[in-house]
Amino acid sequence: MPLSQPATRRHMHTRTVQCDGYLREDGLWDIEGSLIDRKPFRYSEPDRGVREPGADVHHMAIRLTIGMDMVVRAVEVTMPSTPYVSCANAIPNYQRLVGCKIDGNWRASVKSAVGLERGCTHARELLFPMATTAYQTLYSWREEGSNNPPVPPKNKDIKPAFVGGCMTWATDGPVVARFYPQFSTTAKPNA
Repeated sequence: MPLSQPATRRHMHTRTVQCDGYLREDGLWDIEGSLIDRKPFRYSEPDRGVREPGADVHHMAIRLTIGMDMVVRAVEVTMPSTPYVSCANAIPNYQRLVGCKIDGNWRASVKSAVGLERGCTHARELLFPMATTAYQTLYSWREEGSNNPPVPPKNKDIKPAFVGGCMTWATDGPVVARFYPQFSTTAKPNA
């Protein structure tokens, strides 16, 4: 269902975020993300001067190479368009993410590695939807008939991070009761 009819308005900004996941031939995974900001009007910046409508305000791209354990093996960051020349000085600091794990502590790991004055706000923000993309790439449904690595088997004693994370996966809901009854607050234990 589409959104309702909006009030009369004027378009002022577009942010495009795209994230893609890839299985590499060597068994590792590449998670790539890009963030592009654009203005639909002519404006002026202090470093680059006059910018034409549709010109990139920001364009950041990141590639994380990870294993099935979700640990970052390699990081590549590029900034094809930044409003200040000094923005690109943050790029080397993203190497601090190598060895970090994409898990429930990912935001804290990112903040520790490239938070505030050590990183770029826009590149740092891009790392969060990339983490979600990593989960969707590695642990989501698999292509039928493929030889892709299977989703890791369920460990019946470890609650998956998504259980209890939204309404569908609520511990008192039917989906958890069906697929993860051991973590359900409403499922009847097997007799």
